[in-house]
Amino acid sequence: MGLGPRSPRKAGRQFPAGGKRGRGAKGSGRPPSGRERQPRSPADWSSKPAIDEHPHLSSEALGYFRRALSALKEAPEAGEERELMVHNILKEVESQALALATNRTGSEMLQELLGFSPLKPLCQIWAALRSNFRLVACHRCGVHVLQSALLQLPRLLASPAEEERKEEEEEEEEEEKDGKNGTLEALEELVLGLGSEMCDDFLFYCGDTHGSFVVRTLLQVLGGTLLESERARPHGSQSSEALRAPTRECKPTDFEVPETFLHCLQDLSSCFLKDIAVFITDKISSFCLQVALQILHRKLPQLCAHLCSATIGYLSTRNSSADGSPLLLFLRDQTSSRLLEQVLLVLEPQKLQSLFEDHFQGQLQTLAAHPIANFPLQRLLDAITAPELLSPVFEELSPALEAILAQGHTGVVVALVGACRKVGAHQAQVLQLLLEAFHCAKPSSRHVACVPLFATLMAYEVYYELTEEEGAVPAEHQVEIATSRALGEVTVLGSLLLQHLLHFSNPALVLRSLGALTGPQLLTLAQSPAGSHVLDAILTSASVTCKQRRRVLQTLKGQYVALACSRHGSRVLDAIWSGAALGARKEIATELGEQNQELIRDPFGHHVARNVALTTFLKRREAWEQQQSAVAKRRRVLNAILED
Repeated sequence: MGLGPRSPRKAGRQFPAGGKRGRGAKGSGRPPSGRERQPRSPADWSSKPAIDEHPHLSSEALGYFRRALSALKEAPEAGEERELMVHNILKEVESQALALATNRTGSEMLQELLGFSPLKPLCQIWAALRSNFRLVACHRCGVHVLQSALLQLPRLLASPAEEERKEEEEEEEEEEKDGKNGTLEALEELVLGLGSEMCDDFLFYCGDTHGSFVVRTLLQVLGGTLLESERARPHGSQSSEALRAPTRECKPTDFEVPETFLHCLQDLSSCFLKDIAVFITDKISSFCLQVALQILHRKLPQLCAHLCSATIGYLSTRNSSADGSPLLLFLRDQTSSRLLEQVLLVLEPQKLQSLFEDHFQGQLQTLAAHPIANFPLQRLLDAITAPELLSPVFEELSPALEAILAQGHTGVVVALVGACRKVGAHQAQVLQLLLEAFHCAKPSSRHVACVPLFATLMAYEVYYELTEEEGAVPAEHQVEIATSRALGEVTVLGSLLLQHLLHFSNPALVLRSLGALTGPQLLTLAQSPAGSHVLDAILTSASVTCKQRRRVLQTLKGQYVALACSRHGSRVLDAIWSGAALGARKEIATELGEQNQELIRDPFGHHVARNVALTTFLKRREAWEQQQSAVAKRRRVLNAILED
């Protein structure tokens, strides 16, 4: 989209959704289950370890473990038979742990088996691998086994007493000599031993392609925090915006750990300071420091601040760039910029203000235009919590809003709007700038078209396929053309933009535009994977009144069946139903009841029919009304309690 005067093809252009930046089997047989028909032990099949440290796993042994795992999956979820099967299988695993861990298929099965393992067998398998830790940690298959073993700790630490009680019943000759906490102490010792091994050769493990995964998982376990971005890392090629979503929307899971784990975490984290230059510039090692900052920010904030200061201090003393702070060079580097993104997210507000004044101020438009540096800028905007910082940032970025959109760096604009929402400042100004950037500010009749434009990231002329001469007065909005046109494809960033705007203190203009959509257009929005979240924002925003909400949602009348039979639309309808009064529920149920058979046959519609209790509504209306009245009463009581 051009910044200059309008011309037939330069006046409007679809805003690119974002620039590119990012990186890029289990099979089992089905043998009969049962104690008397367990797979034959592979004790005699085990091959001696090869001289090259990679023990061979025979095909017979591999087949045994495959059948054993399949039988275990088919066994009852609880009971003596299952416990006996787990005990016997893991006993065989212990004798061939290294061979399994370094075999591609074997490691996959071993990872699954560890998920079934009680406390003591896990410790025994771990101990069997300990003497070959470096081999396993740096092996492309073994690394996943170590990660899986570490990720069992939240489960095992949560109920150690129950785990040990089961083990005491299973063990007849090997009684626990250390009492109730003996096995738990053994597990703690194994984890601390792993940490000690890492400390002794920290730089090697962090720099190894496979070993760095173990370091990152160990940091999380020691801190008692599992990061969502690490547990559910996306696979395959994805856009840069998609890859960064977990960073912003990370939902860590906390669990209790012994105090010794935090001491070990502190020792490991101190190792970063010894070779800070490597962890800033090396791509693989940098990931370990990024994870450490996230964990330390939650558990050891003082050490986190120290690491941040060391990182910024090192970068600030490198060769100065021609146009400002030395830090600007690293903001444009793919490796160090990712680390700086994390630093920006964990910095304390006062230090963030100082960092902006010392290094960012006066360079924001340049950073926003850069294909790499615009991402750290987005994290800076995400981290803003005070109007004192937002004001100079907004003042500097606002004149270039349309240019940033035209360059395809829409994430910067979305982050700026999100900062305005969070801080509660400059909201009217940024909305006006968006209207101007999308060419729907003047004449004012175009305001009503802002939602389709924002959702699709298209300028007015592009969306409505208009041709305007350079310097010509913009035409008035044609309602007939707008209502006859199907809604364009909703983008993820366009949806995020609308969600932020709906949470502004005054979302009236956006709500008027939503209210101007026809039923089919609003249905398309609700059925869209990204657009459905715009409806969520309407339902949850504290700035949207009940009257405004009803005015928008009433457009969906006549579309409820189509909504119910859609993957994303059915979720929206469930949300509408949850907040609807009894009268509105009757209207929805009546419309759905006219197509009851179609709903029941549909894979999504039958869930909606069950949620609405449609069969009861059609056959026993009075009982349905009593049921819904009771539900509404409980909801009012709960809301009153929550408000108090």
